[in-house]
Amino acid sequence: MHVAGRIEDYALIGDMQTAALVCRDGTVDWLCLPRFDSPAVFAGLLGTEEHGFWRLGPVNGPGGRPAPADRRRYRGDSLVLESEWDTPRGTVRVIDFMPPRDGAPQLIRIVEGVSGRVPMRSALRMRFSYGWVVPWVHKIDDRTVAVAGPDSVWLDTEAETYGKDLTTYSDFTVSPGERIAFTISWEPSHKQPPAVADPEGSLEATEEFWREWVEHCTYHGPYRDAVVRSLITLKALTYAPTGGIVAAPTTSLPECLGGVRNWDYRFTWLRDAAITLSSLLRTGYREEARAWREWLLRAVAGDPENLQIMYGIAGERELGENELHWLPGYENSRPVRVGNGAAGQLQLDVYGEVTEALHLAHMTGLARNDYASLLQLKLIQWVEKHWDEPDEGIWEVRGPRRHFVHSKVMTWVAVDRTVKLIEAGDVDGPLERWKDLRETIHRDVCEKGYDKERNTFTQSYGSQELDASLLLIPQMGFLPPDDKRVIGTIEAIQRELSTEDGFVLRYPTSGADDLGVDGLEGEEGAFLACSFWLADDLAMIGRVDEARKLFEKLLSLRNDLGLLAEEWDPKAQRQVGNFPQAFSHVPLIDTALRLTASGAYGG
Repeated sequence: MHVAGRIEDYALIGDMQTAALVCRDGTVDWLCLPRFDSPAVFAGLLGTEEHGFWRLGPVNGPGGRPAPADRRRYRGDSLVLESEWDTPRGTVRVIDFMPPRDGAPQLIRIVEGVSGRVPMRSALRMRFSYGWVVPWVHKIDDRTVAVAGPDSVWLDTEAETYGKDLTTYSDFTVSPGERIAFTISWEPSHKQPPAVADPEGSLEATEEFWREWVEHCTYHGPYRDAVVRSLITLKALTYAPTGGIVAAPTTSLPECLGGVRNWDYRFTWLRDAAITLSSLLRTGYREEARAWREWLLRAVAGDPENLQIMYGIAGERELGENELHWLPGYENSRPVRVGNGAAGQLQLDVYGEVTEALHLAHMTGLARNDYASLLQLKLIQWVEKHWDEPDEGIWEVRGPRRHFVHSKVMTWVAVDRTVKLIEAGDVDGPLERWKDLRETIHRDVCEKGYDKERNTFTQSYGSQELDASLLLIPQMGFLPPDDKRVIGTIEAIQRELSTEDGFVLRYPTSGADDLGVDGLEGEEGAFLACSFWLADDLAMIGRVDEARKLFEKLLSLRNDLGLLAEEWDPKAQRQVGNFPQAFSHVPLIDTALRLTASGAYGG
């Protein structure tokens, strides 16, 4: 029976509308169709092979299962995956990709013989609704189709297929230079069948798409390979029809193996999307910035007073959270959740991140949009009335609301960037009043969120705990890097929130038994974004060698394809959390840019 691999064993392929995860042994264990947030057709990642998978590889492992590939890589700067197996009978290559969509979504797998004659097997088990529904599978002409309710998935291949144990198999042998393709395509079940795929033509077009996209990258520093792979990953997490950006293409990959910290990340968080936008802008990608700004304006619409922290990828507001009781979870991490109840939270920092993104878009020459400027003014009017309220904060705690210091700092950012917009003459607004508001927020944070005895800012007003989000204080310009309070905070976080490996926890969690500030039991791993933030801060305060060493240590945590999940489990020495995670790849890019600008790199 197939057991899901480690999180870092997976490769990402996608078409900028949905994505699949391919394990080292050639098994697709996760694919939602037709969108990122649609029910999964392959949900083996969160269960067993009974919940859907597609395995394709040589018949040379125990029980006929393929062993892990001996080598795998992306083809150049693309999202086309190549996996190669060396077997006693020869070498074979499998090419996996999803062409940028022009019609039905497709996942294409091309088997190519390299040497010898290698026996191969394709085992395709489609299960709709996250593994809950067994489809009706039958043949129409030479095509195999699986139908359940509103969905149909079509398999096209020249290889012979047969059904057994509610699975579609194909057994064949490849010789050197021989190529055999398999394609699955999704279509609403009431519509005409999708067109038969052109695998070779689609492969050429997919490679060309990525080659042309990467050419726009303006970063040419020493970390270019890591930066470009992160940029490709962020582009893959963008929902092309609307410009919305998902935080990750998965749900319920645990932050603590076997625990309950399992969330659905297949939505657009304003925070994550805004920082993603900032990284794209800094590396030359204006079109993505324009598309995201248009998405934002549609999502917020005429109701900025009721801004949500997150939306569906097309701007949907209802993201009700449910549990899928039939799935045992990744490595028995329950519950498996779809939807996200955090959509109804108050997170004041979002106003700062959105305003900062709009400001950066304006500063980098994105064409003016009058409604975007009006939205920014309306957001500040709301902030003016509510900045001094407690909230759930950047980490979406499910405990009581608090006056989180990071939240207050980001309301300051929102006001500061708007003041600068007014001062530049780009919009009209109550300049002096908002300058006074900016000063009021700044003074409030410095008086109530700072512990003079320990020389550090704290997680919330009156608390003793630290929080890694405080590392953003100098990066947002709230205080200069050489301010003693900034340096004290950085050093306190290094002392109190760092693991033995030097990586950074978000905040103190409760441990195994009690509920902590976040209202949840159990622990979590080191949060990779926070560790990148620390490297950034160290560079800003002149400790550039230390910053570089930490950054390169973080790069070593990436899997062999350059991908990062949300967190690193220092005990198990493995990646945890949803994968791949935009909130990890964005600060990787930002820190690379800062270190390159400072000249702090080896080689």
